[in-house]
Amino acid sequence: MRVGVIGSGYVGLTTAACLAHLGHEVVAADLDSDRVARLNKGDIPILEEGMPKLVADGLASRRLRFVVGAANAARDAELIFICVATPQGDDGAADLSFVEIAAREIAPVLSPGAVVINKSTMPVGSTRFVQRVLHETAGGQLDRVTVASNPEFLREGQAVRDFLNPDRIVIGCDDPEAAVKVGDLYRSVRAPVIVTDPASAEMIKYASNAFLATKISFINAIANLCEEVDADVREVALGMGYDPRIGFQFLHPGPGYGGSCFPKDTSALLYTAQTHGYDFGLLKGVIDVNRNQYDRTVAKIRSAAGGSFEGRVVGAWGLTFKADTDDMRDSPALHILRQVMAEGATVRAYDPAAGEQAENQLPGVVACQDAYEAANGSDVLAVLTEWDEFRWKDFDRILSSMRSASIVDARNLLDPAALRRRGFKYVGIGR
Repeated sequence: MRVGVIGSGYVGLTTAACLAHLGHEVVAADLDSDRVARLNKGDIPILEEGMPKLVADGLASRRLRFVVGAANAARDAELIFICVATPQGDDGAADLSFVEIAAREIAPVLSPGAVVINKSTMPVGSTRFVQRVLHETAGGQLDRVTVASNPEFLREGQAVRDFLNPDRIVIGCDDPEAAVKVGDLYRSVRAPVIVTDPASAEMIKYASNAFLATKISFINAIANLCEEVDADVREVALGMGYDPRIGFQFLHPGPGYGGSCFPKDTSALLYTAQTHGYDFGLLKGVIDVNRNQYDRTVAKIRSAAGGSFEGRVVGAWGLTFKADTDDMRDSPALHILRQVMAEGATVRAYDPAAGEQAENQLPGVVACQDAYEAANGSDVLAVLTEWDEFRWKDFDRILSSMRSASIVDARNLLDPAALRRRGFKYVGIGR
């Protein structure tokens, strides 16, 4: 099938590369001409396992190419995915301005019978919003063009696997013929297909992310209580997880959730509830616990530094919102370190993937080339992202290089007993 993808960011690039891998002819668009040129050379701007090979294979087979401008991708396409950003507005609502711009650009070039598919995370009602924009722009001349919702459920670091081996495929569409067209894209993918109305499809995406965020805030709250009653949250989570109704996933306490999805989507769902007159107190609590978790982590680091950050050096391991990605959007590490620096500390930070982004995101930070350099001369070392490589460092070397042997492990990544035997003061989450 001929597919256009509007937006070559994280979701758009994954969608385009994977659909080309499934055998479709894909043209993906972006506004950034330099990004388009890089992608057409196979230069991938994000860290994602399997993506470089997929793009290279797509380019080599001529099933995948990148162009500048949404209209150039939508022209002659049977199905067009909208994969542009929907950032959080000041009021918590999802900002659909980029979606509207994309819809207005593609409207004049859509072929009769084309299906426009919302892939970006958009609030309930967005399918009808895009349909209205398309028809307004085309002056009511669009011939049988339908808009559907096909939300993505991609985890950064595992996006290719998630797309090609999904837990489910959700299609929201009022037109059965158009829904079949969207379903045909995934004919070779083995997964349950849920065909429903657009509003329900949009709500499935938001409800899923809000539920996962709830699990994270719940286990963080339990971890905080464990500290008060001298229990170990890792043992508690293990005992909970064996119950199949609960499961083990997302029962890992830490500094709070972050990234491009959970903070934005929980706020957007709360905004939707408020605009419809529903007091979603549970979700408010989830968001509040998450914000408080940032503050609790800062307090742990401050205490380990001697009660004040003034004149102290804090070594930081990890800046991305989770391991195996270079994404720093709404990272808990950034929230925490900004506060640490605001209170007078010097921060020496290392992340395996953040690279030059570190100094842009944290002005004044000392960006280090490796974990040892970040720990050198520090009064406290904070582990803020769960990169596996941090487990295997030479902690005797680290101990001898630090001014004070204190570690705050905000990811419960390290072995407390082993570190304490070496002479470290170890502080975890809920342990």
